[in-house]
Amino acid sequence: MNIFLLLLSLIVFPVLADSPALEMHIDGKNGIYQAPDKATRPWRICALLPHGKDHYWWGVAWGLSQEAERLGVEIGIYNAGGYDKLEVQQQQLRDCHKLKADAYIIAAISADGLNEQAALLMADGIPVIDLVNGMSTDKVSSRSLVQFSDMVRAAVEFMLSQTAAKTRQIELGWFPGPEGAAWVMDAEIGLKKTIVDQAIQLHHGGYGVTETFVQANLVRNMVAERHPDYIIANAVAASIASKYFIDGKRGNTKVISFYSNPQTIELVRDGRLQATVTDSPVLQARVAVDLTVQWLEQGSAPRLVSPVIQVLTSENLAEADLSLTLPPEHQWMIHQDLSPIGGATALQRRNQLQEPKTD
Repeated sequence: MNIFLLLLSLIVFPVLADSPALEMHIDGKNGIYQAPDKATRPWRICALLPHGKDHYWWGVAWGLSQEAERLGVEIGIYNAGGYDKLEVQQQQLRDCHKLKADAYIIAAISADGLNEQAALLMADGIPVIDLVNGMSTDKVSSRSLVQFSDMVRAAVEFMLSQTAAKTRQIELGWFPGPEGAAWVMDAEIGLKKTIVDQAIQLHHGGYGVTETFVQANLVRNMVAERHPDYIIANAVAASIASKYFIDGKRGNTKVISFYSNPQTIELVRDGRLQATVTDSPVLQARVAVDLTVQWLEQGSAPRLVSPVIQVLTSENLAEADLSLTLPPEHQWMIHQDLSPIGGATALQRRNQLQEPKTD
């Protein structure tokens, strides 16, 4: 199935109740993902996100909220305020535990920052879903994510397809994101593997949180020293870098973002960004809620579910279903707290469901 037909099949996701079958990558294989119907009870789910400062995480929060509403479950959505706020995210998890959340969806700030807590939750029979960023522990129930190494590989392969006629070495600028984040480490693994044996000179732009001021400084520092042929970057750095080369006076550097937000998509539409890779974060969020409910109600679910990666360009952008990547226009970050409750843990509730009737 080509990318266009696959995207058409995914367009139905917002109304999963009517068309729940989706073709995706499931546990390493192409397959049909079956979303659950309405939950049997209003489970209480705690979702922890690293921040809510850009449209990427607005889209994730939107997907979480909408799928929870569709399934009839309650979800608390918390953001820590930045990739330098690990202690805040840890405290948010503790707060959810005091509220007796039935399950957790975690987009971790760092690869190992919540590993200990995840292991304790799992030991208590409480489902933990690893969302988007990746956690470096096997003590999770399922993962709803796309490997950033694969996204970077897609970006590099697209670049190489555009430079096949070049006979000289390609100068490549690289802006990964915050040091220590699992998704950044995964992205760098993908980059190193993909450029092996290629005529590419890599120029590392440095690490930094994905905020405009920080990434702008990194981009300025590189541009002051050199104008590479290409820059592959996080969405914030890519958006900034594209503006430096818009008039051609600073050279003909072409820019690719290895993930997408509204700015990168608009820049592709305007021809100022050569490409932006999408991992469908709204879809990942919806799937994370589905997996949570499956674990709560059935005690099992796929271990890894991943949308298909697509490289968006000016040639194929009109065909793409952007609702899988972006929240609706004017939809900001969603923050909502779990309501207080004095109920049992998810494990106790499942055990109660399995107890035979005595009357």
